[in-house]
Amino acid sequence: MRHCSVQVRGLLTRDELDRYNALMEVGSFLESQQRYDLSYTVQKEVDILIMPAIERLKEKGRERDRATELYLEQKRLGLLDEDDED
Repeated sequence: MRHCSVQVRGLLTRDELDRYNALMEVGSFLESQQRYDLSYTVQKEVDILIMPAIERLKEKGRERDRATELYLEQKRLGLLDEDDED
């Protein structure tokens, strides 16, 4: 079973995280029993489950990019004081 990144796991809601952990446990058990056909299906469910958290992570990145763009534009226009640059 493939785990998602720590950043994605950090953005899962409590319910999503509980479900994620349960699915990973089931998938690991199935792999230990060499039931890769069934563990594949569980992995697909995990992939679907984490999609909202991936979107939240992308949105955080877009917000950070917008804030950086705004800062650079303000700096270009000379709207920032020397004290604001830290």
